[in-house]
Amino acid sequence: MRRIIEGIQIRYSQKLFLLAAVPLILAAAAIALVVANQSRSLAEREIRSLETQLLEAKKAELRNYVTQARNGFYFIYGNAAPDDEAAKEQVKQILAAMIYGDEGFFFVYDYDGTNIVSPRQTNLINKDWTGMTDSEGTPIVDELIRIARQGAGYHEYLWPKPSTGKEARMITYVTSFPSWQWAVGTGVFIDDVVSSVAAARADMEARIRRTFIYIGAITAFSLLLVFMSGLLLNIHEKKLADAKLRELTQRVFDAQEEERGRVARELHDSISQILVGVKYSLDIAKRRVTNEDKRAAETLDKGIDNLSGAIQEVRRISRDLRPGVLDDLGLGPAIKALADDFRARTNIETKFETVVFRNRLDQEARIALYRIAQEALTNVERHSQATMVNIDLRGHTRGATLRISDNGQGMPKAENRKARSGIGLRNMQERVDQLGGTLTVKSSANGTTIEARVPLTHLLPPEP
Repeated sequence: MRRIIEGIQIRYSQKLFLLAAVPLILAAAAIALVVANQSRSLAEREIRSLETQLLEAKKAELRNYVTQARNGFYFIYGNAAPDDEAAKEQVKQILAAMIYGDEGFFFVYDYDGTNIVSPRQTNLINKDWTGMTDSEGTPIVDELIRIARQGAGYHEYLWPKPSTGKEARMITYVTSFPSWQWAVGTGVFIDDVVSSVAAARADMEARIRRTFIYIGAITAFSLLLVFMSGLLLNIHEKKLADAKLRELTQRVFDAQEEERGRVARELHDSISQILVGVKYSLDIAKRRVTNEDKRAAETLDKGIDNLSGAIQEVRRISRDLRPGVLDDLGLGPAIKALADDFRARTNIETKFETVVFRNRLDQEARIALYRIAQEALTNVERHSQATMVNIDLRGHTRGATLRISDNGQGMPKAENRKARSGIGLRNMQERVDQLGGTLTVKSSANGTTIEARVPLTHLLPPEP
């Protein structure tokens, strides 16, 4: 599995898309969860409020039924003695006849738990229902008697519907006839309340699902926009990269052609002329030997001197192309040799200072700094009209620094901008960029300073 993961290569454009898409998805998911929780909490409060209002309306209705019934036969109860059986029978008949709606009725239990009145469920009459509970274990008769003993109150429980025989939730209001020790009450089934609450909850869940769908759609649309933007940006960046690659390729070709032209000029202006002189010297020496002229040896010596000069020129050109001292002794001696050759060739006073590097720069940094020094000295020779050049090379805790300064005329502002866009400084800048370093060019009427810094990563560890 690890090999598979390591084998997966993620392109730069894909990294950008993931960098933009992952936070967006996480933010959308967090927003969806927060909105869902807030919506569910608010809806639950509204549902509870609705349920409370409906139940309060039911309770008020029950209390009104009991009050009206009590007022209807209170003249009988109020004038009867506790043992007036005739009055009790009359009140039983009145309560048994008070049936309302499809399921409504009045019931009566004595304080011992015996049912006295139950018009819709007559099988309960004259039986002791003490300890009776519903399917959920809620006590029914005992609780009704307890509430009646305390005066009046409400009780909620499951009770078989007279019309279907199936349990349904019921809420009752019960009051007492204390002199007769009766618990009298009535109840209503609250199926409609339960259905309304269930419907409200279902509607709430549907709204939350729709909210999730909307947030998902918005997130998908945003991801599509991010993808399209990334695609367009990728296309644009690819065009820019292709243009820069073409420009870089052209600059490489220009640099190659310039280097070839320089080598060709060196060969033509120095070695070619020297060899022509050697050829003339040999021709003259041949004629003098043929004529037994004593000056033949002098002519041969001059030809030998010219050949020595040609050999020196070949070595100089070879050193300019790739100095062997750079690989053998390191950057410091190579730049010192470059400075000595520059001083001898141009008669410009050149000072070189350095610390002991012990060849600790890696090969890329050595080549880059050497080429920068070579290019800078070439610019000094061609353009600066300077009389002194200072070269400083040293290492420090942040890497290595090469500084080349002269006391020449500097670069005028217009020429400064043009020079900075020239191939010489561009080559310097690209070499430093490849090393992850910095190149600073400062020019004024008092001279020009070029400073190249390479980071510490290009310094090799000390040798033991």
